Amino acid sequence: MDFDVTLADVQAAATRIAGKVRRTPTYHSAGLSARLGVETWIKLEGLQLAGSFKVRGCYNRLTGLSEAELRRGVVTVSGGNHAIAVSLVARAMGTRALVLMPQATPALNIRLTQEAGGEVALCADSLAAFARAEEYERQGMVHVHSYDDPAIIAGHGTLGLELAGDAGGRLDHVFVAIGGGGFAAGVGTALKGLDPAVRLHGVETEGATTMTQALEAGRPVPIRPSSIARTLGAPFATERTMAAARQLLSEIVVVPDAEAVRELVWLLQNERVLVEPAAACVVAAALARKDSFQPGERIGLVLCGSNVALEEVARWRGEFAV
Repeated sequence: MDFDVTLADVQAAATRIAGKVRRTPTYHSAGLSARLGVETWIKLEGLQLAGSFKVRGCYNRLTGLSEAELRRGVVTVSGGNHAIAVSLVARAMGTRALVLMPQATPALNIRLTQEAGGEVALCADSLAAFARAEEYERQGMVHVHSYDDPAIIAGHGTLGLELAGDAGGRLDHVFVAIGGGGFAAGVGTALKGLDPAVRLHGVETEGATTMTQALEAGRPVPIRPSSIARTLGAPFATERTMAAARQLLSEIVVVPDAEAVRELVWLLQNERVLVEPAAACVVAAALARKDSFQPGERIGLVLCGSNVALEEVARWRGEFAV
């Protein structure tokens, strides 16, 4: 299929969700500029409502529901940031949110989802959860897919509009994490719609190479993710997000979990911000591509979320000797 989200869709989403989400900080990082050898800007989306970019797409999707659909409630599959965001937005709009989570979901994410108003049901894994979501959809609930949905993708793309507007000039390279591919699709649509010359680098971690495997196979490939970057652990890509990746990405960089943890610690100690491995991995990817940057180029790094437990960070530091 052809990718079906446009810059106009993202711009319309920005109007629709204005006042409902935060315009998160974009700032120049002297420390990362020194490490990368080029001027580097950070988009700090971990300070977004619910701790990640996900509320952008969720507000765009749920504000489009009819009164009848809102009465029936929404169901979604997520063990991470999408679960928290759907729950928060659903509560704000007065509708029920049923969240189907894999049994391996961290306790912090379950608690944050419930505190945001979601009803949690645990399933064996993500594939089982998606099958169950289809059953609830047949019963009348609205399935809010975490990444294979044009409204979700367009909403996420509003981050790209902000980054382009706040970075103080054009960006030559932007690094963004890939889970199921909806976030990169939205951000890429915005950035390349505004400047076709920008190079978008997708980032995955070893053990969560959903998009890499799909593109290599030429079709969605179910995987059982093993990376500590759980919010990147989508069980499959889709034809829509694969089409977006082919159209928008210059490449996909795959980094080890250990490097994501190393950069998580660096960001905490040097930038004074706490992020998830799914965010820190973009710093590791940019460092891996450091030698390809040209003098005078400008880099953007999207730090997509901050929902991580401190005890997990401590455990990973021990595991990877960071």
